[in-house]
Amino acid sequence: PESPPPPYSRLSPNDEQKPLDLSDSTLSYTETEATNSPNITPGDFSDASTSPDAVKRSHWCNVAYWEHRTRVGRLYTVYEQSVSIFYDLPQGNGFCLGQLNLENRSETVRRTRSKIGYGILLSKEPDGVWAYNRSEHPIFVNSPTLDIPNCRTLIVRKVMPGYSIKVFDYEKSCLLQHATDLDYADGPYDPNSVRISFAKGWGPCYSRQFITSCPCWLEILLSNNR
Repeated sequence: PESPPPPYSRLSPNDEQKPLDLSDSTLSYTETEATNSPNITPGDFSDASTSPDAVKRSHWCNVAYWEHRTRVGRLYTVYEQSVSIFYDLPQGNGFCLGQLNLENRSETVRRTRSKIGYGILLSKEPDGVWAYNRSEHPIFVNSPTLDIPNCRTLIVRKVMPGYSIKVFDYEKSCLLQHATDLDYADGPYDPNSVRISFAKGWGPCYSRQFITSCPCWLEILLSNNR
């Protein structure tokens, strides 16, 4: 029980970021589906959040997709233990960002959207929530449990392609629930929210100071009923 779960069981549990094992069956749905289901069209992907069986179960998070300050599409509710969030694939289950329409997209947003590719896979594990970068470009992550305690500087982690990171730690989260005096310049503090930007970083080390300056980003709203 003290060893981390797959796909990073063979690696040191002390490493913050771990290489992604693409041979793991839970992460290779795109390759297997593309081989076994050649007749499926892009519009036929399964939406796990609206299936009859999924409605009966409690969700563990909602996912919002943003382009700069504009939320695009509806909230995507997640019931399964893991969910893939990708740009545009002919097959596969998950949240397909490529099908979310918005008029008058800027060229910056269009270029960044083209870099999402296989995107990320979010996985709910006993110790917390992990994000696996399946794209060919880095992702940037901020969460309450990744910030340094009592540090008022925003911490944004860069995760390279093929690596994973624990974006939310349940044990640390319980300790942070008592911190009520936190105040951030880039918006209200949510102790159960994770923000992930595709390809573009933000914060003190970047020209973009706020997440709303990023062309394409996700807001992961975690449920307290885990």
